Amino acid sequence: MAESFRALVLEEAEKGVTASIQTLEDDRLPDGDVTVAVSYSTLNYKDGMVLGGIGRLVRNYPHVPGIDFAGTVVTSDSSDYSPGDKVVLTGWRVGEAQWGGYAERARVKSDWLVPLPDGLSEKDAMTLGTAGFTAMLAVMDLEDHGVTPEAGPVLVTGANGGVGGVAVALLAKLSYEVHASTGRMELADGLKALGAAEIIPRSELDEAPARPLLAERWAGAVDAVGGKALSAMLPQMKYHGAVAACGLAGGAQLDSTVIPFLLRGVKLLGIDSVMCPADRRRAAWNRLATDMPKAALGAVCEIATLGDLPELGRKILKGETRGRVVIKIGD
Repeated sequence: MAESFRALVLEEAEKGVTASIQTLEDDRLPDGDVTVAVSYSTLNYKDGMVLGGIGRLVRNYPHVPGIDFAGTVVTSDSSDYSPGDKVVLTGWRVGEAQWGGYAERARVKSDWLVPLPDGLSEKDAMTLGTAGFTAMLAVMDLEDHGVTPEAGPVLVTGANGGVGGVAVALLAKLSYEVHASTGRMELADGLKALGAAEIIPRSELDEAPARPLLAERWAGAVDAVGGKALSAMLPQMKYHGAVAACGLAGGAQLDSTVIPFLLRGVKLLGIDSVMCPADRRRAAWNRLATDMPKAALGAVCEIATLGDLPELGRKILKGETRGRVVIKIGD
C-alpha cells in the first residue's frame, strides 16, 4: 500500500495559478533513485515567481514547488546513499521542471544530492539554502580571483536579502571589510550585527556613473541586485578587482562600458548555483559548515509553514521579506 504525504500543490486556473495543501500518495512522486523525507525547505525569489505563476518557470501542472530542501533518505537505489542519511538539495531545476521541496516527501536523482556536512543541522542547511549556497560560491570565486582581505573593502548589494545577508556574515568572518548596500536603512543595525563595517544607501548605486572610471573604492563585490547597481559599481572597482554577479532583483540590463575591464583589469564573474558541478557544490557546502557564524544563522532566519507560502511568495517579490525564510515541513 502506497505511503501518503502532504504537499503544497499548484494548479492552473483561468485567472492564474492556485495553491492548496493536499495529501498525495508516493506513486505520484516523479522518477528518481532516492526518496527523501523532507524536514525543511526555504523561500527564495524564484520560489515567489513559481508560486505566482510568473515567468513560465513551470510548464506542467499540477506541480509541487520548492527549489531546495534538507531531509533524511527513506529509500535509495543508489550506492551513494542509504536510508537514514541526511542530505541537502539545491538547484538542478527541482521545484521548476521537477517537483520540489514543499512536501513531506521528494524523489530525485542521487547525483543532485549533497551529504549534509558535519556541523550543520537540517534547519541550519535550509537557513542557508540556495541563497547561502549562492553566497558561498560568490565568495569562493572572489577568493579564486585574488580578492583577499588585504586587497580592500568588499561591497555586498541587496544586503538585507537572503544572498546578501549570508554574504555579509561570511565575508566578515573571513576578515574582509564589508560595505553593505541596502534600500532599507532602518535595518542597518542588523547588518552591522552581521559584520558590516559600512552601510551604503541603495540610492548611491541608483544612478548611472558620470564617467567610465571613478575613484577606486572596492576590491570586490557580491552583487545580488544587478541592473543599475552593477552598472554603478563597475567604474568604482579597484585595479584587478572582481564582481561576483549572482542576482537580478534590480533588473537584467547592464549599462556599462568595457573601460573598467580594459584599463583596470576588473573581472565580472557569473555565479550559477543551479547546474553547479558536484565537486564545487560539495566544497561550497563544506565551507558553509565551517565559515558561516552560527550566531548569524539565527539572526537571518524566520520560520514559516506550508500554509504561509502563498502570502510569503507575494511578499518576497515585493522585497518585503528579510533574511532567510525557512519552511518547516516535517515533524
